[in-house]
Amino acid sequence: MTGLPSSVLFCCDHNATRSPMAEAMMKKFYGTGCYVQSVGVKSDMEIDGFSIAVMDEIGIDLHRHRSRSFDELEQLGDDLSSFDLVVALSPASQHQALEMTRIFHLDVEYWPIMDPTGIGEGREAKLAAYRQTRDQIRGHLIARFGPPIQE
Repeated sequence: MTGLPSSVLFCCDHNATRSPMAEAMMKKFYGTGCYVQSVGVKSDMEIDGFSIAVMDEIGIDLHRHRSRSFDELEQLGDDLSSFDLVVALSPASQHQALEMTRIFHLDVEYWPIMDPTGIGEGREAKLAAYRQTRDQIRGHLIARFGPPIQE
């Protein structure tokens, strides 16, 4: 644990499953002391319904999340250089983040978080996979930033 940075960007493949979960949990656990956003390599998918369901179970609402890409983030006025830390949750997003941050003095961390999409037959098996992903993210957040200020 190295304390809370002033800003964190989470990224994954589509900004529809892992990075929205991470963004929402970070905001819930650590409050407004840290500016948090999330993006995907692409933004070609809406927020995943199973992600919404497993986050609802822990009192976090993802219904209003809108997927966005690295490019859209910059179009909306958030420059990558304004973040203290980029956390990549997939190999493709790690590659993209490293490519885009070569010109910035910026820390990029890779957290190997399981992609639950396509895992499990039937609703209960799918929910179990998404819970596993949610819990992996939670574990990484606590290991990196310490116990939640609020849950």
